[in-house]
Amino acid sequence: MSKIKSAFFCQNCGYESVKWVGQCPSCSQWNTFVEELVQKDTGKSTKEWKDYSGDERTGKSISLKDVKSSEEKRLQTADTELNRVLGGGIVPGSLVLVAGEPGIGKSTLFLQNGLWLKSVRVLYISGEESEQQIKMRADRLGLKNDDFYLLTETSTQVIFKEIKNLKPQLVIVDSVQTLHTSFIDSSPGSVSQIRECTAEFQRFAKETNTPVFLIGHITKDGSIAGPKILEHMVDTVLQFEGDRHYAYRILRTLKNRFGSTAELGIYEMTDQGMRAVLNPSEILITQKEEQLSGIAIAATIEGMRPLLIEVQALVTQSVYGTPQRTVTGFDLRRLQLLLAVLEKRGGFHFGVKDVFLNIAGGLKVEDPSIDLAVLCALLSSYEDVPLSQKICFAGEVGLSGEIRAVNRIEQRIAEAEKLGFEKIIVSKYNLPSGRAGKKGLTGNDYQIEVITMARVEELYQYLFLPEKNH
Repeated sequence: MSKIKSAFFCQNCGYESVKWVGQCPSCSQWNTFVEELVQKDTGKSTKEWKDYSGDERTGKSISLKDVKSSEEKRLQTADTELNRVLGGGIVPGSLVLVAGEPGIGKSTLFLQNGLWLKSVRVLYISGEESEQQIKMRADRLGLKNDDFYLLTETSTQVIFKEIKNLKPQLVIVDSVQTLHTSFIDSSPGSVSQIRECTAEFQRFAKETNTPVFLIGHITKDGSIAGPKILEHMVDTVLQFEGDRHYAYRILRTLKNRFGSTAELGIYEMTDQGMRAVLNPSEILITQKEEQLSGIAIAATIEGMRPLLIEVQALVTQSVYGTPQRTVTGFDLRRLQLLLAVLEKRGGFHFGVKDVFLNIAGGLKVEDPSIDLAVLCALLSSYEDVPLSQKICFAGEVGLSGEIRAVNRIEQRIAEAEKLGFEKIIVSKYNLPSGRAGKKGLTGNDYQIEVITMARVEELYQYLFLPEKNH
């Protein structure tokens, strides 16, 4: 008879304790322990896929020089954005965790990617939807694949029995929080269940060299549901995010053992599923027939790719005692810092003005190079003078009013040139002496004019007092 016991688990890191404690000894978080019934059955083995893998570990140590290094042949999908985020394709034997808010499009994205893989046998395991619901979604996407198989099951023992018979080359699990194993006597979604089920799929992926995608939920504070150790167990962690009121979604890499963590993919939600956006700068800049004040274009970097985004500012006279400061997609403290710089260095009285700032497209930007565009949008609204639609900005603003250099300036200039901008204003310290004007860092001629500035005062005179420049 199996021994049944009660244990306490930390919801943050998965630490197990025999009694409740206020502070976790592992991660030092407070009030994170929950009690769960745990049943260990040591008479059974979870490795039910052994027969079809044919790969037995020797358990012996090996010298590093005896290990043969070989480049893994990645599985290329039809989704260029997913290939980029994964570092060049799906690595055989990798375990990928994809997390996002409910209704953001996780299931749609990986259903259509599984249906696109015509030469690969794909098993889609769903614990949340029926076969009819998944079939309806596939019909809506207009995709068919004879090698795409469905399994609506939550028990890992039944799942691995079916995997042993089908021998899939790619497994997609939607979602990991719905799985449960009979070796743990607790409800699905609990810390111990998530940890044990993920461990079983981890062993399966490594021993059979089969890539596995685990779709997961997130909590109300935005973190991945389950113990923190879940992110340590998998090879890659992807975050699928976006504003549900906008059609655009961003797939970010939080962890990747096989590539860069600075990559991201951008999608557009359509009636035919997720469409990869190859040139996101065009959709993030509003096409206007007339020039409007308070709008500036920033050349920023999201992950590894350059983006041109629209910064919108509105400065009005405050009618209440305390001026309002409202931001969307930007750090409020950063805005207050820039307003203080304009107040101190430029003599502008923003202390009696209401200031509203918005990053168009529903994006959240943390790149400090957007400072210059935010500052110019504020000045444009303050003076009620529109900026040229053919000029963009890339620079960080310091507390003394200096314009600081930003990294990867060549990519920003090239992106602005590709979209037809005529001028880009950057820091004087980004370009070596003698290479301003139409010369870039590499010495190659640019069609776009690169204008360098050292201080905010120079920028104000150039944009709003042009008669003094002549």
